[in-house]
Amino acid sequence: MTIKVAKRALVPPFIVMDVMRDAAALEAQGRSIIHLEVGQPSTGIPRAAARKIASVLEGDPLGYTVASGLPALCARIAQHYRETSNTAVDPGRIFVTTGSSGAFVLAFLAAFEAGDRVALAAPGYPAYRHILTSLGIVPELIEVDATTRYQPTVDHLKKMARLPSGLIVGSPANPTGTIVPEDEFRALAAFCDANGVRLISDEIYHGITYGMKATTAAGISHSAVVINSFSKYFSMTGWRLGWLVVPKDMMRPLECLAQNLFISPPTVSQVGGIAVFDCKDELEANVTRYARNRAVLLKRLPEIGFTTFAPADGAFYIYADISHFGEDAARFCARMLNEAGVATTPGIDFDPFKGHQFVRFSFAGATADMEEACDRLAKWRA
Repeated sequence: MTIKVAKRALVPPFIVMDVMRDAAALEAQGRSIIHLEVGQPSTGIPRAAARKIASVLEGDPLGYTVASGLPALCARIAQHYRETSNTAVDPGRIFVTTGSSGAFVLAFLAAFEAGDRVALAAPGYPAYRHILTSLGIVPELIEVDATTRYQPTVDHLKKMARLPSGLIVGSPANPTGTIVPEDEFRALAAFCDANGVRLISDEIYHGITYGMKATTAAGISHSAVVINSFSKYFSMTGWRLGWLVVPKDMMRPLECLAQNLFISPPTVSQVGGIAVFDCKDELEANVTRYARNRAVLLKRLPEIGFTTFAPADGAFYIYADISHFGEDAARFCARMLNEAGVATTPGIDFDPFKGHQFVRFSFAGATADMEEACDRLAKWRA
């Protein structure tokens, strides 16, 4: 007798992880692979933060914390908002999570009922729709393009047959790197507030921008849920630490959910999270390197034949149109990996409609890797 697997578990894969797996298999065979597929800083946790963690490990048993995170960390996150955006955030509205992934699970469970519809842009981060689906919430994709900088707008919402229960906005966005201009972001937030639409603002790439300001919803909406992470700007991917900024009435439901689902975020990571805020010089040096990497790709990719891409306002991605090459993105990326030794992510991971025409390049690694990748691609396309 066959015992069922729950339908909620049958979500599509996160294809970038499959690309990583295939690249690792080639490396195990002795192949040299340049990794432009994964959105992971090549640098680790800043040195001063690592030293702080090491000192704590000597004498602290590192037991559970309260479900919402160390009060000292919540206070330091609130200070971060004052310092970076002149936004006053009550530490009592901050909820520390096990990465932004844990934040999404908690936020979606607390904000939406099974069967609710939540709008989001395509292209967009695939885990949004996959997590929603696994929770019984219906993702409603908004096809966006260059005319709106690959971002959802108030007009998109007004054209929907029925307003959704929620809207997810990533700014800077994955995979496009685009930022919603402040006036448009304020208009989106005001429309959502006025029409009972819960705005979920994914801000995990805040701090990684190139001349254009990223606006936090924490300062412009009374009902928005803000999600952030220590993985990108703070270069702490493997420490699995993130946070939420939420309305006060969501704090107790989040606490009860987190107590049952996660107990608490990793204690050692929270200690590092407090310390990492004092490592600004090292963190800003990382952003300077991303800017150099971006400049390399923006100059050299068009020379190789990648001539059309989304505005890379922030994050560390270039989302390039490959339709003129006349090949499906999944096959194109597979050939690029196997023949040129350059790992990239096919756009179908981010967009089920037109993703087969796009490839995402991540420039989170070393500048030398960007140059080498372009050298290999130029030879491959010659």
